[in-house]
Amino acid sequence: MKYVFDIHIHSKYSRATSRELGIEGLYKGAAIKGIDVIGTGDFTHPRYFKEIEKELEDIGSGFYSFKRKNSARHGSKKIKKDPKFLLSAEIANIYKKSGKARRVHTCVFAPSVAAAKELNIALEKIGNIKSDGRPILGIDVEDMTRIIFEISEDFIVVPAHAWTPWFSVFGSKSGFDSIEECFGDQSKKIFAIETGLSSDPVMNRTWSYLDNISLISNSDAHSLPNLGREATVFDLESLSIKNMRSALDKKNFSDKKNKIDFTIEFFPEEGKYHLDGHKDCSFSCDPKETKKLKALCPKCGRGLTVGVLSRVADLGDRKESLKLENYKHIVPLREIIADAFGQAKSTKRVCETYDAMIDRLGDEFSILLDLDLDEIKSFGIEELSEGIKRVRRGEIFVKGGYDGEYGVVSVFSEKEKISAKSKQKSLF
Repeated sequence: MKYVFDIHIHSKYSRATSRELGIEGLYKGAAIKGIDVIGTGDFTHPRYFKEIEKELEDIGSGFYSFKRKNSARHGSKKIKKDPKFLLSAEIANIYKKSGKARRVHTCVFAPSVAAAKELNIALEKIGNIKSDGRPILGIDVEDMTRIIFEISEDFIVVPAHAWTPWFSVFGSKSGFDSIEECFGDQSKKIFAIETGLSSDPVMNRTWSYLDNISLISNSDAHSLPNLGREATVFDLESLSIKNMRSALDKKNFSDKKNKIDFTIEFFPEEGKYHLDGHKDCSFSCDPKETKKLKALCPKCGRGLTVGVLSRVADLGDRKESLKLENYKHIVPLREIIADAFGQAKSTKRVCETYDAMIDRLGDEFSILLDLDLDEIKSFGIEELSEGIKRVRRGEIFVKGGYDGEYGVVSVFSEKEKISAKSKQKSLF
């Protein structure tokens, strides 16, 4: 059976996150998006862990159900989808190794509340886990991973947003050139990486080193609207940590009953570290230009932030990508609506239109990936079905992101936006 997973997210206890990111908010948000399994996020935070214990009930095999699901509503309507929860957290490690400062973020998925609680006790002895939902620990990732697996071999550990310049296993600023270099004798237990918003499978498969590593995608959401901007679709015999692990571990690739069916991807150009650049000078460039400039900003002379595209090119050893899995690029529905109307995605009109589409047509993933275009057209704004068609075909323009600035997606011309804007006034 196929399940849409988005399991790297954050709670309201992480910095710069929405207050809506509690268990109930995540449950509702996941249902609206069409997510079957949502991460709790931040199980290491003591106050949030109490909420997890209070709001979730064990349904077996490592997954949890929202206790108050029968009262959950979207607007005036009862929520139809029933997302399940997986205990998840992201841990930041800042330390020195091989004479270099390292900043590596890691996703940790716990097999049970009991195992998560035991890990929290262990981590509290190492550093402060109360100050932030994503704790910062001054311990080597290898040592931390050893502690995790000593508690239970059923934990799953995945390097988070593996190519991000500042905070990842392969990052240009503080990362490594291999999983073994980072995780040491624990590397054999690392069988997947999270590709992050600024890369996709095509980019990753230009590096033969990753052929035996699975690629997963998650939203890393800090607000409910960003849930599901990336996700992973698993095809599992049944919903269990054991089957999820089997699907991820390529040594079990002969296991036809459990596998990754496909990943749902940002267009990587939209990610905020795709290109090289310097935000303060509003300058960006591709890897070839970076080499000519010796990685220095031509406007101020300071160092450029070398992005994901360059880093993948430096480590990659293939001219063309080896296709080992399926994937689908999306532009979030709210962004398509905003582009059609020529408005910001947080405006009242965009939000009203989004809610109306969800109420009338179904969850967001169904609309973006599966729903017949004629049915979407029946909603009453033809530009929206046209926009979804273009995204499905990859017929969009993206101005690449760099140095912490998200890229900008355009689906419609200015003339088309004016047309859609006039139509949407009569919709409400």
